Amino acid sequence: MHRASVGLQRYAFADLRTLLAKASPIRSGDQLAGIAADSAAERVAACMALAELPLATFLNEALIPYEQDEVTRLIVDGHDAAAFAPVAHLTVGAFRDWLLAAAPEAIAALAPGLTPEMVAAVSKLMRNQDLILVASRCQVLTRFRSSLGLKGRLATRLQPNHPTDDPAGIAASLLDGLLMGAGDAVIGINPANDSVPALCRLLALLDELIRRHGIPTQSCVLAHVTSTLQAIELGAPVDLVFQSIAGTEAANRSFGIGLALLDEAHAAVRSVQRGGEHLMYFETGQGSALSAGAHHGVDQQTLEARAYAVARRYRPLLVNTVVGFIGPEYLYDGKQITRAGLEDHFCGKLLGLPMGCDICYTNHAEADQDDMDGLLVQLSSAGLNFMMGVPGADDVMLNYQSSSFHDQLFVRELLGLKRAPEFEAWLQRVGIADDAGRLLPGAERFALGFELPGP
Repeated sequence: MHRASVGLQRYAFADLRTLLAKASPIRSGDQLAGIAADSAAERVAACMALAELPLATFLNEALIPYEQDEVTRLIVDGHDAAAFAPVAHLTVGAFRDWLLAAAPEAIAALAPGLTPEMVAAVSKLMRNQDLILVASRCQVLTRFRSSLGLKGRLATRLQPNHPTDDPAGIAASLLDGLLMGAGDAVIGINPANDSVPALCRLLALLDELIRRHGIPTQSCVLAHVTSTLQAIELGAPVDLVFQSIAGTEAANRSFGIGLALLDEAHAAVRSVQRGGEHLMYFETGQGSALSAGAHHGVDQQTLEARAYAVARRYRPLLVNTVVGFIGPEYLYDGKQITRAGLEDHFCGKLLGLPMGCDICYTNHAEADQDDMDGLLVQLSSAGLNFMMGVPGADDVMLNYQSSSFHDQLFVRELLGLKRAPEFEAWLQRVGIADDAGRLLPGAERFALGFELPGP
């Protein structure tokens, strides 16, 4: 039992799971699950009790039983006690203070010793500015054909989705994005058709584009991992294996995956040897476990952090929190989406992951593009590894609002952020950008000799 008082009112929290849920900043998903604090006063009391909790408690009290959940077993069995030692004596509140004062090298060394529950807990005690400041000190580097996560750089996923997977429509979006200097993180297509033949056609289209023009980037078609495994067996040009993941075994089962399947996919893409050691692309989002009825009474932000334990197992090239995509049932408005994006980036970076964010919302959420502009600036200031580039910020296949090619130009100008160095050099070499990385006048008329595929 955990207790704290606010004024004359005494509050009690039955267990660690309840304490974490009640301490969470308000969000509609936890309210929908019936686990949120009933009042602001109760939330403050939960934060006070959480601040006094020893960090080591999370090593002894599992939120989801070890015997019932393979994600819990992954977290417990993979914990690095030696890396944890510098903060093992601290409470959650003292750990917050430690993070705010720590050097980047000390934070990076700590990552293997932290559990998702620890970083979720400390994030609940932080203001937005705290989340930004600490995350800005966390540099996580990955590499395939381009080097991602370097200080002072922000990469972009070029997302040329099309509602019918029409090659000409995809190619037009690709050309638009490349001429706007986007695509250094990955050229990634969400397929409308998840069949293996359709997947292979899209992979071949992207591979031909990258090889023909010598573009230092990587491709990914965001099909289910089982489809990608079949594509690898057929000899398709697979750079990265994609999969959506969640923070509980049951939620991952609802996606049709488990750790054994991800292990198989990781081994398969390693055998292809098309790039370096970072070969996976994962996407996550607060609320996925609740929507699958697989949350075990744990708050959605803590479950999101547990998904990062799954990602960490595979040393991925990219991890993307698709922060506002699931809808207002889980993150109701712009304020909740902003908070969730900052939490996710902070927690992922503390755990040693190359975090990006799809700064997005659905059209029935109480949010708009002004909210996304604010979150874009905040996350870019916090050292975001990559963002999305969608034509006009409007994904015509997935029917949601994201960030555009123009948005990445804005934040580069504002904060002086460069692209991945190999991609920046390519833009300069082909005449799209100048030596400072700015688009050259008339670049929109330069078509790279790119021929649009026929029907």
